[in-house]
Amino acid sequence: MNVFFEESGDFKVGTVLSTAGEAYQVELASGKRSKVKIKDVLLQFEKPAPEALLEAAKGIAAEVDLDFLWEVAGQEEFGFAELGAEYFGHAPLPPEAAGLVLALHNAPIYFYKKGRGRYKAAPEQSLRAAQAGIEKKKQQALIQASYVEELKAGTLPAAMQPIVAQLLFKPDKNTIEYKALEAAANELQTTAPRLMLATKGIASPKDLHMGRFLFENFPRGAGFPQVAVPSAPTALPTANVAAFSIDDVTTTEIDDAFSVEQLDDGNVRVGIHIAAPGLAIKPDDEIDKIARSRMSTVYMPGDKITMLPDEVVNAFTLAEGNTCPALSLYATLNPQDWSTISTTTRAELVPIKSNLRHNDLDALVNEETLENGEGEYPHKAELALLWKWALKLEAGRMLKREAFGLKPEQGNRVDFNFYVEDDVVSIVRRKRGAPLDKIVAELMIFANSTWGKLLHDSGVPGIYRSQGAGSGAGWAAKMQVRMVTHAAPHQGLGVDQYAWSTSPLRRYTDLVNQWQIIACAEHGVTAPLVAPFKPRDATLFSIVSAFDAAYAAYNDFQQTMERYWCLRWLGQEGAKQVDAVVLKDDVLRLTDVPLVIRLAGMPQVARGAQVRLDIVRWDEVDLSLEARLLEVAAAPGEDIAFEEEEVEGADTGEAAVEEVVEAEGAVAAVSTDDAAPAAS
Repeated sequence: MNVFFEESGDFKVGTVLSTAGEAYQVELASGKRSKVKIKDVLLQFEKPAPEALLEAAKGIAAEVDLDFLWEVAGQEEFGFAELGAEYFGHAPLPPEAAGLVLALHNAPIYFYKKGRGRYKAAPEQSLRAAQAGIEKKKQQALIQASYVEELKAGTLPAAMQPIVAQLLFKPDKNTIEYKALEAAANELQTTAPRLMLATKGIASPKDLHMGRFLFENFPRGAGFPQVAVPSAPTALPTANVAAFSIDDVTTTEIDDAFSVEQLDDGNVRVGIHIAAPGLAIKPDDEIDKIARSRMSTVYMPGDKITMLPDEVVNAFTLAEGNTCPALSLYATLNPQDWSTISTTTRAELVPIKSNLRHNDLDALVNEETLENGEGEYPHKAELALLWKWALKLEAGRMLKREAFGLKPEQGNRVDFNFYVEDDVVSIVRRKRGAPLDKIVAELMIFANSTWGKLLHDSGVPGIYRSQGAGSGAGWAAKMQVRMVTHAAPHQGLGVDQYAWSTSPLRRYTDLVNQWQIIACAEHGVTAPLVAPFKPRDATLFSIVSAFDAAYAAYNDFQQTMERYWCLRWLGQEGAKQVDAVVLKDDVLRLTDVPLVIRLAGMPQVARGAQVRLDIVRWDEVDLSLEARLLEVAAAPGEDIAFEEEEVEGADTGEAAVEEVVEAEGAVAAVSTDDAAPAAS
């Protein structure tokens, strides 16, 4: 005797060898023997042979008219043998019965299974809906296939054009557009981003990187709504100074300026004047909500996305020829030893006489000309005085830094400025710690530290950058950086507290701190009662958390775009062979541009050693570079210096890490260049 039975959702045939209670021992055509429960057997038959029956059943199942079968079945539950008699017009033969079972089982939209060999016809409404769904899938499959062919031919289907960013960066994998993009990319042995570039869905690798960042961080676009520009109080006193700023030529958000006065008693008063949007913008007003949603200006070579609308920036930037609202920190100094006698903070109007630019002064202002008085340039006397004070401030910080157990900052490192015009990039080397940089950096550190102490002494919370001992071992244990709402040391800078306060036009933390500082300056001991944020304010904690996340994302993006422009520079300059310096093991940095790479198979070479590389290829999509080692110099280069922390966690991909301590942890990183997110 032979049997046709169901096992684990599949239908099989075999020959019964024996019966044991409620089960048969069945031998399959493969020779395998299986125990089959009697209740799982649908048919018992003598002829034809088991395999012949199964083949015949499959043929019959393929010929069954499902629509007619559904009409014959009626609305009551039935067994397959009962339906077979009506459908075939006679008691079904074994192959017919088995074929009917297969047809019923393989038509779930027509028939619902109710048990072994028992079914029920689907309601007409459900059947028609299911049929419509199947037809829709067929049509979608045809459309998807046409999309695949268009993509393979180098054309982006019209339906994909409005959703390019979504398809690349956050796709719905159930859509036919995504499935077609993936299928075409697989057939062409490429990736979805490269296929989008090939079909002009994305114009260039630069637009790909920019598009990803905007999609993730500015999903509604980087533009601003129309806003009314607020005005600072009209009763502010006007300072009797002629202030000047020092910035890169590309800077438009001019946050800081300086003034110098010789006092009658022989002392000197230096003014550090910070743009004061906090005098007009109020917490929770329309502009504050915009700034809080962005948290910072986003920088990239050749472009930026500002934190505040242009009209607001223009109203408060310290532009040459204007008298601008500012929060001023005045330091009275003893020129004999450049010690600080006293400091005063006040809100006022400050006349801005000059906006000095690095690009005009770097060749004229250096340590030698500042010492011997050579050359002619604007504010020469004031810059010479500020230089002396900056050296004093730096020396004090270095002593404090060493007291924290850290090595002195390196002074012979190189920074780079990026300038992009019409997709042509210029990458300009600048020695770290150049006098103009050092003047601005030291005075900004002084202001941030002094105002951080003012907040602390007044019992008013602020947002501080704290750098001190953390978890782990070695350098990493010492250099954990946190944002906190109470005064704490910043070991990398060598100060007892450091509250970002000097860039309120481009960092939200600085705007928040400015509100708090204004309260301290105007209300003294009652400041804790009137400051916008009180101790343990939950809103202040949420600002810190949101700023950390946004600032990290913006910094990663800036590094991505700097890496992209470094690769573009290689192509633009036709670079075939380049010099590099060994940072650590197989991690190298090119000498002419700040590009960090990992060189596979790099032999053991002293850190700091100069090497020459042969450029094999680079990729502007995945931002990779492949090179071969040509030769190794005998000794480390004299103009290249780095500290141990420079290469900790160095990433040679999209976010190459070359920062020392942290963004503002080294003097040059506290620059006035708009290309640096930690500027000022």
